[in-house]
Amino acid sequence: MLCLTAPSCSPSLPPRPSRPAADRPGPGISGGGNVRLSAVPAPSSLRWSWPRKAKSKFSVPVSAPRDYTMATAEDGVGDLPIYDLDPKFAGFKEHFSYRMKKYLDQKHSIEKHEGGLEEFSKGYLKFGINTENDATVYREWAPAAMDAQLIGDFNNWNGSGHRMTKDNYGVWSIRISHVNGKPAIPHNSKVKFRFHRGDGLWVDRVPAWIRYATFDASKFGAPYDGVHWDPPSGERYVFKHPRPRKPDAPRIYEAHVGMSGEKPEVSTYREFADNVLPRIKANNYNTVQLMAIMEHSYYASFGYHVTNFFAVSSRSGTPEDLKYLVDKAHSLGLRVLMDVVHSHASSNKTDGLNGYDVGQNTQESYFHTGERGYHKLWDSRLFNYANWEVLRFLLSNLRYWMDEFMFDGFRFDGVTSMLYNHHGINMSFAGSYKEYFGLDTDVDAVVYLMLANHLMHKLLPEATVVAEDVSGMPVLCRSVDEGGVGFDYRLAMAIPDRWIDYLKNKDDLEWSMSGIAHTLTNRRYTEKCIAYAESHDQSIVGDKTMAFLLMDKEMYTGMSDLQPASPTIDRGIALQKMIHFITMALGGDGYLNFMGNEFGHPEWIDFPREGNNWSYDKCRRQWSLADIDHLRYKYMNAFDQAMNALDDKFSFLSSSKQIVSDMNEEKKIIVFERGDLVFVFNFHPSKTYDG
Repeated sequence: MLCLTAPSCSPSLPPRPSRPAADRPGPGISGGGNVRLSAVPAPSSLRWSWPRKAKSKFSVPVSAPRDYTMATAEDGVGDLPIYDLDPKFAGFKEHFSYRMKKYLDQKHSIEKHEGGLEEFSKGYLKFGINTENDATVYREWAPAAMDAQLIGDFNNWNGSGHRMTKDNYGVWSIRISHVNGKPAIPHNSKVKFRFHRGDGLWVDRVPAWIRYATFDASKFGAPYDGVHWDPPSGERYVFKHPRPRKPDAPRIYEAHVGMSGEKPEVSTYREFADNVLPRIKANNYNTVQLMAIMEHSYYASFGYHVTNFFAVSSRSGTPEDLKYLVDKAHSLGLRVLMDVVHSHASSNKTDGLNGYDVGQNTQESYFHTGERGYHKLWDSRLFNYANWEVLRFLLSNLRYWMDEFMFDGFRFDGVTSMLYNHHGINMSFAGSYKEYFGLDTDVDAVVYLMLANHLMHKLLPEATVVAEDVSGMPVLCRSVDEGGVGFDYRLAMAIPDRWIDYLKNKDDLEWSMSGIAHTLTNRRYTEKCIAYAESHDQSIVGDKTMAFLLMDKEMYTGMSDLQPASPTIDRGIALQKMIHFITMALGGDGYLNFMGNEFGHPEWIDFPREGNNWSYDKCRRQWSLADIDHLRYKYMNAFDQAMNALDDKFSFLSSSKQIVSDMNEEKKIIVFERGDLVFVFNFHPSKTYDG
């Protein structure tokens, strides 16, 4: 059972002690210390009102803009505003001063030598293939190459007549005059960068800044070719709709275009735009987060092993098709975030950026050398964020997707791996600040993220930038000007782990109400979180969607409304609704749902691979389950619509008022206020209550 009401005005709640530090869970989102939201019972006889801008540490305050003037490297960095947030930060002043000075020095150097971050981030207009006046110009950073040529369809893959020259910074270039007023390299023609390695071999690589890459789908394991994408004006997509305004609280629909169709095949950008976006809008979400947009040669990587950073994944269509999708979303009032992967790169040498590593030193490479250049769990390459051209490449990559495709922000993948030299491997973050601010911190990566967030919010003040970080690093989501890293939100990654643990390992009567409330509220009160009960991570092969965990095989036979529901189905549908709703209402400052989970999509996700005989059966979304009137999936879908509509009406997600007043272990009840509403959740499997 769950209910909600609008409370009347009553006396204010007296101050309450914060939860002891010993109650902190292990890996989570608290970020350590005792400056965080706590769930503490109030006297049962007391009702209260709450100011909209709370000054207590027991609720999440609305972050008011603060007018801080950015210091210069010469001004010093000794008095950062973050020290006002938490007195414990003063104990790590040396670390904060060091990283802020390094950030300011890097920013100043870019301003001095490149004309500023905004100019520096236009690298895609200089590198790769571009038209300059009456010629096609190609530039590539490859300092380890001994010789280089541009090859492709335009010269029958013979580069002897198109040799490139190298400057003092390791940049190869060639200028090819137009022929009869037309580019010598036609639109949609294949190209590659051929270079001579130091060992005497010539190798062909996809240009690092290529904007489109394709492969011959009729040939198993066929390599990718770079494709010069420069359509004539009549074929270019022209955006028709402005960006929607930034919502007070994002309600994010996480989606994968390729697996968004009902048929067992790869779906397209235009199919997603026409068929799926209206569903997202109908369920009252305000933001779409798109996975697997950057080109990745291995489809089953879910888009996280990127090979071509500036290229739209060609499996689902062309760059113009993706622009159509984003514009269609904007026309519906939906903002669009892109899942960006700057934490690592695919180890694929034939198709990807790793092909430019031929054993040179790290100053001449995109990546670190030796063990530091490899992620041993992901089998991927790790960037050297201190390199000038790496910064140009990654910052320009962000700007490219924002400027050319009108994305409204990003969800940064694998941020924990970036923040630490140990990449979070075999780490259990207990909340001590020493875990976050010390020699384990990769300051070069932190400085890159600070530069990136500063740039994105300068280019688009209403950008939404989300960090996927499991460590809970403090001030990750405070502005760069204050001394933070600059993200707007972090994912509340401990929440789904709690639900999965309960569903797999505990009987209903063993569920701890205080444990649930603590997990949902255990976050730094000055930093915003996106709460979610399940994302794509929870349902990939080897696991199950939450609905399938709850109802399992009975979903195959018991979802018809034409017959009475079994106890398993009744319990499963009820808990599916309650878990998602309490997560949304209490777990953060925004909410996320993965495609299909809003109606309890059954089974799991499994991309086509050798182990499943290259089947697409589990790599699709069965929308018809929610559409067929006699199936019970429609009830979960309707509840999801109602959840989002409730926030539309009462704006409780963005409210600073959040108080847990009862966590009754015997009755299995949780009661809390959020915004102008009172929420009552009854998790008891057999008892109901009045009053």
